[in-house]
Amino acid sequence: MPAFDLPPKDLERYRPDLEEPAGFDEFWQETLKAAGESELLVSVRPVATGLRLTETWDVTFRGFGGDPVRAWFSRPAGVREPLPAVVEFAGYGRGRGLPHERLTWVNAGYAHLLMDNRGQGDQYGNGGATPDPHAMAPGGPGPAVRGILAPRDHHFRRLITDAVRAVAAVRELPGVAASRVAAVGNSQGGGLALAVAGLVPDLAAVLVTAPFLCGIRRALDLTDAAPYGEITAYLAVHRGAEQAAYDTLAHMEGISFARRAHAPAHFGVGLRDTVCPPSGAYGAYNRYAELTGADPRKEIHAYPFNGHEGGDAVHVRRQLDWLEDVLSIPM
Repeated sequence: MPAFDLPPKDLERYRPDLEEPAGFDEFWQETLKAAGESELLVSVRPVATGLRLTETWDVTFRGFGGDPVRAWFSRPAGVREPLPAVVEFAGYGRGRGLPHERLTWVNAGYAHLLMDNRGQGDQYGNGGATPDPHAMAPGGPGPAVRGILAPRDHHFRRLITDAVRAVAAVRELPGVAASRVAAVGNSQGGGLALAVAGLVPDLAAVLVTAPFLCGIRRALDLTDAAPYGEITAYLAVHRGAEQAAYDTLAHMEGISFARRAHAPAHFGVGLRDTVCPPSGAYGAYNRYAELTGADPRKEIHAYPFNGHEGGDAVHVRRQLDWLEDVLSIPM
């Protein structure tokens, strides 16, 4: 697929206008306040993985609505001092899978929490273990359109709340340096990491690749690839529901979260990405932290001939070097 979004020079200065809901901040303050009325109730159970150099625990914490959310927590074996932690969010349709699947961060010496995606895990990967008991509002079967007619009902209100609670949960786990927690994600995970950056003011760092839910209105005009294609397919059937859907999605907009962030940020984007168009990532990058008065360290790496895979392992190496450098600075 050839490049289909804005030319690189235009992307580098792209600062899109937003139709941001007037009550955006109040909506999320109320959502997180309600979630905070339930204790986290973090539980930890060791699991056997067959790995000698990694210790792993099956973690449960209370997320949106007090619902139990599952996660894998791993640390380098035999290390007892508090470690900085990476909270990772998985891609669309994927669950937490098996505990030996994602070892990069723990092998780099971090404590690592991989959050399960509620109500997902059935599209690819190796499954999940967190149901979504609130997925009864009008909308389609895919997560992107569950409850799409009202912000309070939307799947991503629940999933973003879980993500914020995951950061709080990892800070309660043994052997974690609570002030040195980073959020990491690719695609849907990147959108969740950006939301966390906008909602958790003391996050140490955020690493975002090919983020979903950034520049949503433009993405719906550019691509029919899933997950955005699930939204256009729904609206093709439910004619006249566009404004309600747009209002709901504006409450989940990653660029709005990026504007409210404080933490140092590392972005990656493939310029031929037809799943999450690159203008969304650049919009979030260029407007990052503009409302907070912060001037965090940030950088973006573009891969001109890559699609949704972005820089793949090359980019991961850049992430490793960058995060080590950022977290080496005294907090």
